[in-house]
Amino acid sequence: MSNKRTQSSKIKLSDQQLKQLVEATIFVADEPVSKDKMQATVLHELNVSNKKLDETLAELTLDYAPRGIVLVEVASGYRFQSMDSLSPWLSKLWQEHAPRYSRALLETLSLIAYRQPITRGEIEDVRGVAVSSHIIKTLTEREWIKVVGHKEVPGRPSLYATTKSFLDYFSLKSLADLPPMQNFEQLSDDILAVQDEQKLAKIEEHEHDYLSANNETENEHTGTNKEQLH
Repeated sequence: MSNKRTQSSKIKLSDQQLKQLVEATIFVADEPVSKDKMQATVLHELNVSNKKLDETLAELTLDYAPRGIVLVEVASGYRFQSMDSLSPWLSKLWQEHAPRYSRALLETLSLIAYRQPITRGEIEDVRGVAVSSHIIKTLTEREWIKVVGHKEVPGRPSLYATTKSFLDYFSLKSLADLPPMQNFEQLSDDILAVQDEQKLAKIEEHEHDYLSANNETENEHTGTNKEQLH
């Protein structure tokens, strides 16, 4: 009897209210929100079935599809993000703070993503050069890779694999969504190209400021000399 009273006492939202609540939950969250987390937190006191939640998320996805902000599902859950096609312009907002990745780091990440679990030695065999400890440390600190075990060979080297954070960063739901390896390598080339453009733009900006400062100094000297002649 008490269970029935508890069931019936749960608040029911209209479809529109539910959509607003789910939208706001994803919007204010600092990280992707899974359906399980929604059910355990904001929807805990509400009578929302998993089927209804799926329908609501599907509607929201359609609502945002033609906009600059889209709703996507990644490995850790749902999040809002800008359309990929807008990144060339939006990236200008944080040029100063954009992380820079070397080709060696991106190639190492690519091999781990497509051949995991893999050892550092196996990566070196494919690349033909040593993998620096700095690269492994950077990828680990970014939480893009982790040690998932040890290979049963002499020395028991660590086996590396990618993480949910890696999937989230590249907007993937699972490893099955990885593009063909050549496409990922092209993405790496694109990242490096953008970094080169940003570096060149920064150099040109400094040169422009330097020349402007020199011109101002020369004009001041010229003006001073003319006054002395008079």
